[in-house]
Amino acid sequence: MKRLFDVVASGAALLLLAVPLLAVAAVVRLTSPGPALYWSQRVGRGNRLFAMPKFRTMRTDAPEVATHLLDDPDRWLTPPGAFLRKTSLDELPQLWSVLVGDMSLVGPRPALFNQHDLVALRTEAGVDALRPGVTGWAQINGRDEIAIAQKVALDAEYLRRQGLLFDLQILLATVAPVATGRGVRR
Repeated sequence: MKRLFDVVASGAALLLLAVPLLAVAAVVRLTSPGPALYWSQRVGRGNRLFAMPKFRTMRTDAPEVATHLLDDPDRWLTPPGAFLRKTSLDELPQLWSVLVGDMSLVGPRPALFNQHDLVALRTEAGVDALRPGVTGWAQINGRDEIAIAQKVALDAEYLRRQGLLFDLQILLATVAPVATGRGVRR
């Protein structure tokens, strides 16, 4: 049931958002050199790597590390980068990953390929059995502001409680943090 919901919802969203997606892609391309999309290597279900698309918010020469590990993240942002991150518009191409089955609408956010500490803790908690999500329980309970151990605890709680109603609750609760930009580090 969850996979069917993911396919129908992501397919419909991609169709409805086609024009805004093309507009964002054009803005990214026109304001900085490089492609509109950045394909990030992420850890998926069963700790398999997959390529996850995002609108590019960083310069093409930015280091491939989590933003909080950069000394001066603002230095690497493209002109629309801060806005795209604050509004989560940079995440919209992940609907493609949901459609093809690499991700789900709701699940733990996919770790970067080099976030070994996060991957190890998730594996220990059994969270690696889940498809990563565009949004998740940890996302709506602190996003970038919570420590890795707390994220994993929330991901493990999601693993125990998962179901269609809980997913719908998380999707609805995602609206406020996205609308306000709460919990987002540049």
